[in-house]
Amino acid sequence: MELYLQSLAKVFGESGFAALTWGNVVMLLVAFTFLYLAIVKNFEPLLLVPIAFGCVLVNLPLSGIMDQGGFLRYVFFGTEHEIYPVIIFMGIGALTDFAPLMANPITFLLGAAAQFGVFIALFGAMMMGFSVKEAASIAIIGGADGPTSIYLTMKMAPQILGAVAVAAYSYMSLVPLIQPPIIKMFTTKADRAIRMDGLRPVSKTEKILFPIVCTVAAGLLLPMSVPLIGILMFGNLIRECGVTERLSQAAQNEILNITTVFLGLSVGATMNAGDFLTPATIKIIGLGLVAFVASTVGGVLFGQLMKTMSGGKINPMIGAAGVSAVPMAARVVQSVSQKENPGNFLLMHAMGPNVAGVIGTAVAASVMLTLLS
Repeated sequence: MELYLQSLAKVFGESGFAALTWGNVVMLLVAFTFLYLAIVKNFEPLLLVPIAFGCVLVNLPLSGIMDQGGFLRYVFFGTEHEIYPVIIFMGIGALTDFAPLMANPITFLLGAAAQFGVFIALFGAMMMGFSVKEAASIAIIGGADGPTSIYLTMKMAPQILGAVAVAAYSYMSLVPLIQPPIIKMFTTKADRAIRMDGLRPVSKTEKILFPIVCTVAAGLLLPMSVPLIGILMFGNLIRECGVTERLSQAAQNEILNITTVFLGLSVGATMNAGDFLTPATIKIIGLGLVAFVASTVGGVLFGQLMKTMSGGKINPMIGAAGVSAVPMAARVVQSVSQKENPGNFLLMHAMGPNVAGVIGTAVAASVMLTLLS
């Protein structure tokens, strides 16, 4: 009996239970919360489920899954070398119809205005003691673009990748909760009920030329933007050209789905308790929220300006869709508008600034890379 108890004690002493820390417990609870939000509340499950489970895996002690030679270490290679974010951009391009932006090019300005939070957070982070490169990585969270946040952070401040990635994807997932109160705070009931005229038809030629011209123009003006904007536009070109349907379907489905799984797991793998539970992480998550809220406010306020200049023909709510969360932010605008006016359809109008926001955030990240690298 004594030998049995000694053997049992030895097994327990070498198990994960003995090595489990309070930090691991906290991070497991965070992961379970993410799983609840994804599965029960349906908050971006395609993002949150892999991230949450990656967090579970990396906080199970002694597994070695993130050690040198461990499975997640190999999966993390694609994040570490910016492969996954760029492939995600190709998938976004293949999924996205740029016609609303081409039909109403002025919405480019709303996408630019919604980068306001990026610059607010940049200066805020520097005032809180972060280096300028760390501040740039934190600030880009305001664009609500997870792949761009990861891409920039890996190049500028890889030591804070975990907190930046989790903040960016968390706020992307919580767009339906965060944006409606802000929209209502800065618009009136009459504003939210404004109907907008139908968009003009966009020709096939325009749809094919747009990604080509955009890639060349962005690449010549801002070479650092080529990996993100160039591959985004490549994805859109194979969607629109009409002769690469198989490639477009693969980019939209199999390739994008596989990459999303690996990216989510590797983001979750950065949430190890020892690295994640620090005062800096709390600051980063707080600054990310400030950045995202300020970006939404900037877009809505510029929408108000455009409403005034257009004589009331533009619904200012579409400015909130200027953040990069495609198509979540546009859907939020549609949902809020229909609560005020059930016959109102703003989705396609909101997709213009939403697409512009994707481009705008990539441009903002490229500017930072150009200036600070």
